[in-house]
Amino acid sequence: MKRLGTLDASWLAVESDDTPMHVGTLQIFSLPDEAPDTFLRDMVARMKEAGDVAPPWGSKLAWSGFLGRLLAPTWKVDKNIDLDYHVRHSALPKPGGERELGVLVSRLHSNPLDFDRPLWECHVIEGLENNRFALYTKMHHSMIDGISGVRLMQRVLTTDADKRDMLPPWSVRPERRRGNKSDSEATIPGAFSQAMEALKLQADMAPRLWQAGNRLVHSVRHPEDGLTAPFTGPVSKINHRVTGQRRFATQHYQLERLKALAHASGGSLNDIVLYLCGTALRRFLLEQDEGLPDTPLTAGIPVNIRPSDDQGTGTQISFMIASLATNEPDPLNRLQHIKTSTRRAKEHLQKLPKSALTQYTMLLMSPYILQLMSGMGGRMRPVFNVTISNVPGPQRTLYYEGAKLEAMYPVSLIAHGGALNITCLSYAGSLNFGFTGCRDTLPSMQKLAVYTGEALDELETLILPPDGKK
Repeated sequence: MKRLGTLDASWLAVESDDTPMHVGTLQIFSLPDEAPDTFLRDMVARMKEAGDVAPPWGSKLAWSGFLGRLLAPTWKVDKNIDLDYHVRHSALPKPGGERELGVLVSRLHSNPLDFDRPLWECHVIEGLENNRFALYTKMHHSMIDGISGVRLMQRVLTTDADKRDMLPPWSVRPERRRGNKSDSEATIPGAFSQAMEALKLQADMAPRLWQAGNRLVHSVRHPEDGLTAPFTGPVSKINHRVTGQRRFATQHYQLERLKALAHASGGSLNDIVLYLCGTALRRFLLEQDEGLPDTPLTAGIPVNIRPSDDQGTGTQISFMIASLATNEPDPLNRLQHIKTSTRRAKEHLQKLPKSALTQYTMLLMSPYILQLMSGMGGRMRPVFNVTISNVPGPQRTLYYEGAKLEAMYPVSLIAHGGALNITCLSYAGSLNFGFTGCRDTLPSMQKLAVYTGEALDELETLILPPDGKK
């Protein structure tokens, strides 16, 4: 058995009917030219017949004792996994457009996972217009983070359009697995021993973490230095309580367009992503009854700290907070404020040794987790207003059973106090945006996807020469 890390286990602690803590991926494929009418039915049958289920797909939760799920949850192999349950086959109603797909994915993402089984589902969706189909896969965040989730789904794909008889994702073993905990460690006494080791490391890192904490406190008193601290964002429409119903929307742009803007503005690709999201949110909130807050919205931005050769799962991220400058009416000034804020946040993280980043993340995220566990999320000022992340994906065109992967979108999680999540995923020269929101809190969330496109057009007009636009 393998014991969950502290950050992984925290996702279990905040799981509820209104806040299911699973994440997903939506992949859209075009059928091979020679595909028979039974192509998808045959593919699903092969997926369900896979004999060997690799980790983490074949593992389910286990714990011992009254507080075991909170203090010492573990993964154990499910020897009786039922692939007929985990692999589903659905069809879209006509005309099978983006709207129908979005409605189905929104409904599928609203349903919680079964905690008596391995925490994943895969839905093969046929009937998408233009001879396409989709693959929607969801897994609990305690099993994967964004980077490992992309790698899990990527491992099964190929650059060879002629390759056939391919394995499903759950039959491909990781290239490199992180070391497992022994059975003795997968208990509450074992967890206590691990905690004592963590406390020793914490003591060694305490001076650096203390300095980082003081720096955040200083930034609250001196906002002019550009570093954005937790709890400095306002309460807005996207920071209310949520229900279990989700709404999902997508948008995609050519990376070449975004990189041209980053180069012309002296910023980074992430700066442009934050600008598009901040500008869309500014317009969206101006249209709402509550209006636009006077102080700028802030974004919580996950930062990958997983080694490039680590093909393991679990959560390995740190976090930084940046201003979206939504109170700034001038687009160029808004972009400049965002650039300054992200630069200060990166400098702040870079002052910490890599070995301290996990502890710093827990320190930074503990108010967020405590808000959710205590039921105070959405009832007090948020730690940050919205999560915006950018996950690097494969840049070569990929195939599965000869079907070309046209696009890949992240479907993320939300929680009380954070009714919106925007996650981007790069693939084959495009940056694909996935907007996940609470259907009841943000019924018109799809407008945000449209507004990012209009923000992109506006910024190109402002900073690119006429012949530089794409």
